[in-house]
Amino acid sequence: MKKILLICDCLGTQTIDAAALSAATGRECSRLHTALCQSQIDITAKAMEGGDVMIACGQEAARFSDLAEDMGLPVPDFVDIRDRAGWTADTGDTSAKMAALVADAALPRPAPKTIDVVSGGVCLIVGAPEVAFAAADKLADILAVTVLVANAADVPVTDHFDCCAGRLRDASGTLGQFQISIDAFQQVLPGGRGAPTLTDPRDGAQSECDVILDLRGGTPLFPAPDKRDGYLRADPGSLPAVADAILAASQMVGTFEKPLHIRLEPSLCAHSRAEQPACSNCLNVCPTGAILPAGEHVSIDPLICAGCGACSAVCPSGAISYDAPPVDHVFRRIAALASTYRKAGGLPGALLVHDAHGAEMIRLAARYGNGLPAHVIPLEIDALAMFGHAEMLAALASGFAHVDILLAPKSDRDVLQAQAELAAAMGAGDAVALLDITDPDALSDHLFARDGMGNPVKTPILPQGSRRQIARLAAKALSPDAQTTPLPAYAPYGAVIVDTDACTLCLSCASLCPSGALTDNPDMPQLRFQEDACLQCGLCANVCPENAITLQPQINLTDAALSQLVLHEEEPFACVECGSLFGVKSTVERIMEKLAGNHAMFASPAAARMIQMCDDCRVQAQFQSQNNPFAGKERPRVRTTEDYLSKRKDH
Repeated sequence: MKKILLICDCLGTQTIDAAALSAATGRECSRLHTALCQSQIDITAKAMEGGDVMIACGQEAARFSDLAEDMGLPVPDFVDIRDRAGWTADTGDTSAKMAALVADAALPRPAPKTIDVVSGGVCLIVGAPEVAFAAADKLADILAVTVLVANAADVPVTDHFDCCAGRLRDASGTLGQFQISIDAFQQVLPGGRGAPTLTDPRDGAQSECDVILDLRGGTPLFPAPDKRDGYLRADPGSLPAVADAILAASQMVGTFEKPLHIRLEPSLCAHSRAEQPACSNCLNVCPTGAILPAGEHVSIDPLICAGCGACSAVCPSGAISYDAPPVDHVFRRIAALASTYRKAGGLPGALLVHDAHGAEMIRLAARYGNGLPAHVIPLEIDALAMFGHAEMLAALASGFAHVDILLAPKSDRDVLQAQAELAAAMGAGDAVALLDITDPDALSDHLFARDGMGNPVKTPILPQGSRRQIARLAAKALSPDAQTTPLPAYAPYGAVIVDTDACTLCLSCASLCPSGALTDNPDMPQLRFQEDACLQCGLCANVCPENAITLQPQINLTDAALSQLVLHEEEPFACVECGSLFGVKSTVERIMEKLAGNHAMFASPAAARMIQMCDDCRVQAQFQSQNNPFAGKERPRVRTTEDYLSKRKDH
């Protein structure tokens, strides 16, 4: 049973066509109300009592949630069609856009996966004495505070908080489990008169804490310091910044739920094989250092991971994927928005991808400015960087004519720019744009002023499958006549070029290829290649002893990429004894040329002839040869009863 859509024109400030919205969404709409959060809140309560309901209001979601809780009812679903569609200077019909937003909100959202993080409130404060001591005084009644100062002479006489002297050498970990190392460490000895008595300085002192308040104003202790939970850093010269950091630190005690942003499938990871390096895309883009090598794959520390999603966008194999929510949920949302908007009769639409910062810009533009055009469909996601080339291509192939990504001040611009360029090379052209706009009015002006947007694909796709499969399907839909297109050097698609003159068919590449793109033929000396499976990880080129392999980034949209191609083959060698085929003829002949008569082990013709034998015949020949390497000393004769009795004196 579909939920009833409770609609409101917010004191008559927006136009909603209930009949059109009902027809486009396939769900029953209530009559148009005007103040469901105020004078008509009894209508809202009655609707919630009646069963499943979706309220078309985002601003007052908290009020309605409290009402449901007071009534002992389930919290209803909400969808914001006012700020994203209703409040706009566009005079066109917004029913198709509203229907798309309702369809997106109606999709079931997977339950988040979390892990508990416990903080006992042990806080380390580092910084200049004046600022650090003032912060410690404010936090000492809430947290277990220790101040670390550089000069032992600055250690005060106080029992309000702990203080020690030393130099912070290293720190690792995250909220609830920081490990710190201190050189020249000196601890206060209780008792005595006058200035505090300290222990002798010692290097390498180890300790733990739950929170670090860094008021030094210098180089941060961690990469991407704003994304490290439990690490608070403020400019000591800015009183508001220090006050904000102190307030944040005071809240960091207790048990917290940490989202598990990333899912890792180690068996798919192409990081390395046989201690030879291959793909390191995720390691190169992780801002927090949460990803580390772990043998043939990588490992991810979920407590350090900040959930930016960049690793998911650049992973060529799908070993790493965003999981909060899962990537396939994002594809379902794209498909729901595109199909509903198209079926409702919307004009060629543009998808505006944004995060929470972008959502606030859209709300401000709607309330005080021109809002969004009727053809611009917003899609809010938690992590912009996870929206990679596959998602961009899928949006275009699903029916959108353009994709805009609204950057936030802390967005991973380099990752998004590289993914947009890759999408452009795979068929998106100029239909994908990054919007680095921070002013709500400027955002509206840009979207309203844009013209010349291309037409959507004639036959939209349904984005299902892995990211690689969807990217290929979308690229083919966008460029139905394309054959093979060159791609940037970092692309995860491409071919392998083999120098057949240098290749000896040792098959090291095939034995280690992590995706199975390179394989051998058990019946013939062949090296086979399936292009659509190639990750361009570079492992084959790294392990090739002859340096016969080079990578060629490209996307082959023909069916030939789905089948195996023989890159190199040679005539097999026939055993000189039994005639069975083994090895490569040219390789055996080359070995004969270098070893026969030139090496002590193959000095005689009989010994050299063994090179030309298969495994079974070679063993037989060695066993029967005069210098049999398997031969031992002559076996002693078996002793019998007669031998035993012959030595007795009574016989």
